Amino acid sequence: MDDDNNKKKRSGNGFHHHHHHHPQQVIRVWFVRLCTSILVWTGIIQLTTVIQPHLLHAWPTSTSTSSCLDRPRLDLLINNNYSNTLPPSRIYKSNGYLKVSCNGGLNQMRAAICDMVTVARYLNLTLVIPELDKTSFWADPREETFHHLPDHKAVPRQCKYNIICIFICSDFKDIFNVKYFISSLRDEVRIVKSLPKKLSRKSHTALFSMPPVSWSNDKYYLKQILPLFRKHKLIHFNKTDARLANNGIPDELQRLRCRVNYKALRFTPQIEALGSKLISILQKNGFFVVIHLRYEMDMLAFSGCTHGCSADETNELTRMRYAYPWWKEKEIVSEKKRLDGLCPLTPEETALVLEALGIARDTRIYIASGEIYGGERRLSALRAAYPKIVRKEMLLDQDDLRPFQNHSTQMAALDYMVSIASDVFIPTYDGNMAKVVEGHRRYLGFRKTISLDRRELVELLDLYQNNTLSWAEFTDGVRHVHEIRMGQPNRRKVIPEHPKEEDYFYANPQECLTPLVPESEHTFL
Repeated sequence: MDDDNNKKKRSGNGFHHHHHHHPQQVIRVWFVRLCTSILVWTGIIQLTTVIQPHLLHAWPTSTSTSSCLDRPRLDLLINNNYSNTLPPSRIYKSNGYLKVSCNGGLNQMRAAICDMVTVARYLNLTLVIPELDKTSFWADPREETFHHLPDHKAVPRQCKYNIICIFICSDFKDIFNVKYFISSLRDEVRIVKSLPKKLSRKSHTALFSMPPVSWSNDKYYLKQILPLFRKHKLIHFNKTDARLANNGIPDELQRLRCRVNYKALRFTPQIEALGSKLISILQKNGFFVVIHLRYEMDMLAFSGCTHGCSADETNELTRMRYAYPWWKEKEIVSEKKRLDGLCPLTPEETALVLEALGIARDTRIYIASGEIYGGERRLSALRAAYPKIVRKEMLLDQDDLRPFQNHSTQMAALDYMVSIASDVFIPTYDGNMAKVVEGHRRYLGFRKTISLDRRELVELLDLYQNNTLSWAEFTDGVRHVHEIRMGQPNRRKVIPEHPKEEDYFYANPQECLTPLVPESEHTFL
C-alpha cells in the first residue's frame, strides 16, 4: 500500500514531464529505480533458490556473511512481530472439558498439544492446559526412583546420574507462555488453566480416562469420541502421541495444527530471551550449522545401537536396557539395526559425512543434544575435523544457564530455538526433534535441512573405511544420495495402511506451505 501511495504522489508531482526537472526529483527517480532493481534481483534470487536443487558444494565458511541475507528475522523465530491485539473470542456451546496428559519429550509433546487443540476445536470442547509428562520413569529426579526396579542394582551409578540430569520434567507454564497460548487461540477454542470446582472434584473420584486410537482421522473423533463427551462431560486423554492422522484430515484442521505450532506455542519470556541471546552470539560470527547429535546414553541403550562402543560400554548399555521391565525389546542385534539405517550416526561417522557434504573445516558447528555418551573422548574425531564446535554451555555464562540446568525440557527448548535459526540443520537420527524442527524450518521458507539417509550412508561409510571406495567416490556417493533430501518443497509420502511409515505431518506440513510441487511429483522417495 505504501508503494502504491508513493507512486500516486510521484505521478501527481509531475514525474512524467520531460522538462523543468528539480534536482530533488531527479534524485528521487534514481532512488526509486535503485530500490526497484534491488527488489527485482532479490525476487529472482529467491525464485532460483526455490526452483533449483540446492548444490552440496560451495557452503559458506564461518566468516561468510552471504547467508545472513536469507536468515529469518529473530522476531519471526520468537513471534514477537505479532500484534498484541487479541482476536475476538469464539462463542460456542461447549460439549465438555478435555483434559490431556502429554507423554514423551519436548517435541513429541509439542506436536501432541497441537493435535489436542485441533481436536478440541473440531468437537467444540473446552481444553484444559495440557499436563506435561510426569509419569515417565525418568521424571523423578531422585536416586530412590530406581529402587522399584527388580534389578535396580544392575543400573550403573553413572547411568542413573545421567538419566536424572537429562529427564527432569517441567510443567506447561515452565516451557510455554500460558497467557499467550490461551489468548492467541481464543477465536478458535476455549482454553482454561484449570477445571471448574465441580468437575475438579469429579476428576479425583470418577474421571473417565482413555487413550484415543493412534493415527485417527476427524471422523473417528466425531463418531466415537464426541458421544463419550456428551455422556461424561469430562474426559482425560492419558496418551496423546500420534493420536491424529498425518493425512485425510480437512485442510482447515491441518492449518489449525500449524497455527498452534508456529504461532500460539511460544516459549516463556525467560527461554525466549536466553535463546535469542544464543542465536545472536552464533549469528554475529557468520554462517553456522546445527548438528542434532543423538548419541546419548538413553538412545543407545534402548535402541541397542552400540557400533563404535567398547565391550565395557556395550555391557553397560545392555544392562541398562534389561533393568527396565517396561522396555519390551531386549534382544537386539546392533549391527543389523545399523545396516537397516535404524541407528544414529556415531560422532566419528558424522565427521566423515559432514566433510563429504563439503562443509568447510572452519564452519562453526553447534551441537544440539544432551550429554554425549563417552564424553569428549567420543567427540575427539568430530572436534579434530571441526575445531569450531560449540554447545550452549560454552557460549553462555553459568549464571545464565543455572535456572535451566537439571530441566531437560527447558534445555531442549533452547536447542530448538537455535536449530530453527541455523543456516543448516542436520540431525543424525530422525526422532521427534529432527522431524518437528524440519517442519518448522520449512514453514520459515524451506530453510536447508539435510535429512540423512542412514541406510545408504552406513553402506558408503563401510565401503570407504574398508578401502573399497576412494575418498572422491565416497564424497560423490554421499552428495548424490542427499541432493533431494535438503528440505526442498515436496509432498508427504502417504501409506494409509501403515501410518507409522508415512512422512510425518509435522515434518512437512504441506497444507500450510507454498509453493508445493505438482501432484505428479508426489514423493522424492
